[in-house]
Amino acid sequence: MVGSSEAIEKLAGAIGENVYMDVAKWHLYLRDAHLHTALAEQLYPLLSKGSVLEDQVLDILKGISIKLGGGKREVPLSDLLPMQSQVHLMDVIEEFQHDL
Repeated sequence: MVGSSEAIEKLAGAIGENVYMDVAKWHLYLRDAHLHTALAEQLYPLLSKGSVLEDQVLDILKGISIKLGGGKREVPLSDLLPMQSQVHLMDVIEEFQHDL
């Protein structure tokens, strides 16, 4: 369990540094939004089982709701990540898989 906790922390760090949401042309990195660990916790079980497909990652991103306007509206994280950020996420996942 300690190994998986450390692995999740490492994955979360890489996600937090490389993946951002685009809000009104501002890049809000997932570490600053405190979303990097939650995303890593959902991705890690897939990574530990083997290769991860882009569709699986998109399903996870769609399942994470981001509250806007004090909770007046919820938007899936997938809608807030520009294509370049999704590419960065897939790159992080690919690198992490090679390190496993």
